Amino acid sequence: MKRYLLLLAGLFWLVAAEAQTQSQLQDVSKIRVEQLSDEQVVRLITEAEKRGLSDEQLIQSLGQRGMAAGEQQKLRNRLTTVRQQKLGGTRANDIVTPDDTGRSVIGETDLLTGIEQAQKQPVDTGLTVFGSQLFRNNNIRFEPNLNIPTPKSYVIGTGDQLLLDLTGDNVASYELAVSQEGTVNVEYVGIVSVAGLTIEAASDKIKGQMAGTYPQLRSGRTRLSLTLGNIRSIKVTLTGFATLPGTYTLPSLANVFNALYAAGGPSAKGTYRNIQLIRNNEVIETIDAYDFLTRGVQPGNVRLESGDVIHIPVFDRHVSVEGLVNNPGIFEPLASESLADVLRFAGEFAPEAYSAKVKVLQITDRERSVADIYADDFASYTPRNGDQYIVEEVLDRYSNRVEIEGAVFRPGQYALTEGLTLRELVQRADGLKEDAFMARAYINRLKPDNTQELITVNLNELMEGNEAANHILQREDRVIISSIFDLREEYTVSISGQVQRPGQFPYVEQMTLGSLIQMSGGLAEAANVEYVDVARRIRNNTNDQTATVSELVRVNFDNREEALQSSFVLEPFDIVSVHTSTGYQVQRMVRIEGEVNVPGEYVLLKKDETISDLIRRAGGVTEFAYLPGASLQRKASDALIARGNSALTGQARRELAELEKEQAEIQNLALENIRQDSTATNLYFSNYVGINLDKILEGNKKYDIPLEDEDVIIVPRQLRTVIVRGQVLNPNRVVYQKGKSLKYYINQAGGFTSKAHKKKTFVQHANGAVEGSGWGYPAVQPGSEIIVPAKPERELLSAQAWISMGSVVTSMAAVIVSLLR
Repeated sequence: MKRYLLLLAGLFWLVAAEAQTQSQLQDVSKIRVEQLSDEQVVRLITEAEKRGLSDEQLIQSLGQRGMAAGEQQKLRNRLTTVRQQKLGGTRANDIVTPDDTGRSVIGETDLLTGIEQAQKQPVDTGLTVFGSQLFRNNNIRFEPNLNIPTPKSYVIGTGDQLLLDLTGDNVASYELAVSQEGTVNVEYVGIVSVAGLTIEAASDKIKGQMAGTYPQLRSGRTRLSLTLGNIRSIKVTLTGFATLPGTYTLPSLANVFNALYAAGGPSAKGTYRNIQLIRNNEVIETIDAYDFLTRGVQPGNVRLESGDVIHIPVFDRHVSVEGLVNNPGIFEPLASESLADVLRFAGEFAPEAYSAKVKVLQITDRERSVADIYADDFASYTPRNGDQYIVEEVLDRYSNRVEIEGAVFRPGQYALTEGLTLRELVQRADGLKEDAFMARAYINRLKPDNTQELITVNLNELMEGNEAANHILQREDRVIISSIFDLREEYTVSISGQVQRPGQFPYVEQMTLGSLIQMSGGLAEAANVEYVDVARRIRNNTNDQTATVSELVRVNFDNREEALQSSFVLEPFDIVSVHTSTGYQVQRMVRIEGEVNVPGEYVLLKKDETISDLIRRAGGVTEFAYLPGASLQRKASDALIARGNSALTGQARRELAELEKEQAEIQNLALENIRQDSTATNLYFSNYVGINLDKILEGNKKYDIPLEDEDVIIVPRQLRTVIVRGQVLNPNRVVYQKGKSLKYYINQAGGFTSKAHKKKTFVQHANGAVEGSGWGYPAVQPGSEIIVPAKPERELLSAQAWISMGSVVTSMAAVIVSLLR
């Protein structure tokens, strides 16, 4: 019994919870729009769009489920604001992802429960019913304009609010609500019945009854104004083939199009040409939506009254137009309309359409058929239900085209006239150019079977009047006249060496060496004017390896002017070389920085000027100079670097890059004292050459090397520290101790790490010289830097590799045992 009672209690609780949930889902009368967040409104828009509902259709559906009229207006304004601010005018489904349930839930109430999805147009043909987008476009809103003067013909009804104003000798204002009985209560007058009256009639009636209280109304010294305040809501029902049939609550100023938009317009089977407005069981208006769709007028779009019924019958006939028209779609012609009207609905023909004939696919009582309708019959042909009109493209061909190209002044396409000859076509093209190849031209002709043939023409005979060469042209003939320049390789000459703009230049007949030098900008300062070499191409047919392939012509000159005025005639493909003058050399600059008396830049005076020469020119070294730490920076040739790098493998390049990086860091630290000088901060520390300045200044010629362009000599201040870095426990600077070994400085830095490659430890001295650990650690000097590299990482063998090695060893052991046996 106890189990039975618990089971009944559980079932009762489930039924009660389900009933409460359904009640919450269906009741939206308690929703307050101002309490909704923007995210909840976006969810609501998203779900409505998924169901094919516009904003107005959504609001109308919520009104039917109990949402108050005031809340509907608030929601309408809120939807507009959220679309502009949050969605930027786009569809919510384009940018918003719904929640996990796929529903727009506000609190515990699903606002869209019970709202059916809008009927979708068939998509088998890819065409839509003409006019359907009008009622499903959120950018077009058929909403009644509530901010207009009160129409005099407006019929007052229950729920309206009237604003009564007296001005003049008497001033008073009243807000009069029309009661359920259709009356208003006017102060000092009493009850006045106004339901069913127009604004104008109600104004006269109230004025007549208030005249006893306000006599000045008769004389006109007091004026009465009656207008609408808050308008009432009316109930309108849409039946038949509407997208969302049902009863809608609309403002009393709403018209037929407002109601159609709220219901999503006619469905895929509903008519747009015979929409009926029924009032008191009588059809009072018939609306043809095509009047608005095609001409922008709205005849029959009257104001609705409560209780009106809008009935949308099924369409009478549907035809489709596809192909090259401006507005393909499905149309609904009337029985009195022709194919010409249907084409007008479709926006007429596109520019490339074949307008002489329209193909129609018809449905007969038994089977399908195909027919052709010619342009003369467009106005008389009556469309049938189910007709499918196809507008095709014009043929991609020309009926009267000929073409001329090549060495004429106006090449292009021309109209083929009757009896047009080749000579006449050349004259239409403004004649032949001077470079036309007169011996032969061609006519490329299209034969009747669409194969091509080539007709040869002698232009000399044609232009001399020989009628045999003056062919009569046919459709699609293409005349080809070649230029003499098209039939040969482009002639050029080139010049290199000591000229301002070396390069390749077009060759012209009788071109001289002097003109080519002028075209290249003239001779450079370093040019050798004694002679210029011209390499000339030799044309021969021999395959002998010792055959001469180029002839060298040397042209001698006495001065520059003679070279510029040279009359030596060049030939096509000549290569001119202007050599550098013997012994010519531009000034070479070197720089000396640091502890010298006159640091700065110096021009080398001799080709063999040495380091000691430069030191003397700089006034010698100062008393603080650290001669063993002096270094020479020499810039490597770009070509040499490129040639060296191109020969390196990928691994070698990576190692070189790492070494250069480490070397740059070493030099930056070693020359920290020099960098404190503002003149030394712009130095580029790379490619250092180790020098022994102390021995050089002692007069040892062995170490006194000649200087080169852009060399930089750095004489540092006395250094007192040693830098230790790399794989040590505490990389730092250690005070130099005379006579101490490298290991002493390593211990001062905490000793080696477990990854240290001890045998590869090297020392970078202040002068740029590097010493490695060969048979022992190198000596350490002031300003030196000790670098401890890391051991190369070893790749651990995987289990598969160990198994493979084991199998190989086993196999080898088996082979050895077999051999021994």
